Amino acid sequence: MSYIPINWKSSLEKECKRRGYSPKTIKTYTYCIERFLRFTGKGLDRIGKKDVRLFLETLSERERSGSTMNVYHMAIRFLFQNVLDKRIWINISYSKVPEKIPAILAKDEIKKLFESIENQKHRLMIEFLYSSGLRVSELVNLTVKDLNIENSYGWVRRGKGNKDRLFILAESLKTKMHNLITEEKLCPEVCLFSNNKKMKYNISSLQKILEKASRKSKIGKRVSPHALRHSFATHLIENGYSVSEVQGLLGHKSPETTLIYLHTSAPTLIKVKSPIDQLYNEQNNQNFQTRQPVNIQNNPQCQNKAQNNLE
Repeated sequence: MSYIPINWKSSLEKECKRRGYSPKTIKTYTYCIERFLRFTGKGLDRIGKKDVRLFLETLSERERSGSTMNVYHMAIRFLFQNVLDKRIWINISYSKVPEKIPAILAKDEIKKLFESIENQKHRLMIEFLYSSGLRVSELVNLTVKDLNIENSYGWVRRGKGNKDRLFILAESLKTKMHNLITEEKLCPEVCLFSNNKKMKYNISSLQKILEKASRKSKIGKRVSPHALRHSFATHLIENGYSVSEVQGLLGHKSPETTLIYLHTSAPTLIKVKSPIDQLYNEQNNQNFQTRQPVNIQNNPQCQNKAQNNLE
C-alpha cells in the first residue's frame, strides 16, 4: 500500500539527503515535481502512469531537450518509487541525448591563459583546476587535510555521486601550494583556497576569473572551468595515458563517458594508417627496384654529355 505524506517536499528532501544527494539535485527534483503537479492539477493519490506520459509528451512537443526530459522523468520516478512507495511502472524510454564534443583548449592556449592572470592566487587556482582535472565545485570545497603534497596526490571527499576519489598533484605546483599554506597559516580543516574574508570561493568567482583571463589572453575561445577539465583529460590521452587511467582520475562511472576524449585528441594519436598509404608505398618500392641503371658506355648520348661536362 502506498504512503501519501502530508508534506511531500519535506519527505523528498529527507529521502534525498539519506541517499547523499546534493542540495542542487534536491532543488532540481523539487522544481520538476512542482511543475508536474501543476500540470496535472491532481492530488498525489490520484496520479497515474497516463498523467506522467502526457506530461513528458507535452514537454517533447515544446521541443525540450532530451536531457531536460530525462531530469523530469527521474524526478517524478524518484517521488513515486522512493518517497511515496507507489508501485506504478513508468515504462517510458529516455530521450536520446545527442553527444556533444566538449570545448578543448590547446596546450599553448592553456599557457597563454595562465600568463594572462596577474593575481598569483587566482593563477594558482586556475593552474590547480587544470592540473588535477577537478570539477570547480570540488576545488572550492578542497581542504588542506585532503592533500598529500609530499606524495603528489589528494582526495576529493564526497564528490559527484557522494564518492571519494584520488586525484594527482602536479610537481610544478608543489612549492606554490606549500607557500600558500605557510603564508596564510592555513589549518588542516580549512579550505585550501579562501577569499579576503577567509571564506571559500564561490563558483561564480572562478568563472569570472576565467572569463577575464580568456579575454585578456585573446585566445578567441570562451573558457569555462569545465573546459579545463576537458582539456586535462584530452591532454593526458595525447600524452599516451590509457582511457582507464583517465577514467579513474575524472571519477567517471562508465568508460564510455571517458571515450569521448579520444575524439578530441590531436590527430597524431591516431595510429591506424589508411590502406592507400601502404598500397602506394609498395608500388613506389617496386618501381624503384625494377628501374634499371643507365650504362653510359652503351649510350652515345650520355657519352657526349659526359664529354661536354669534362670540357
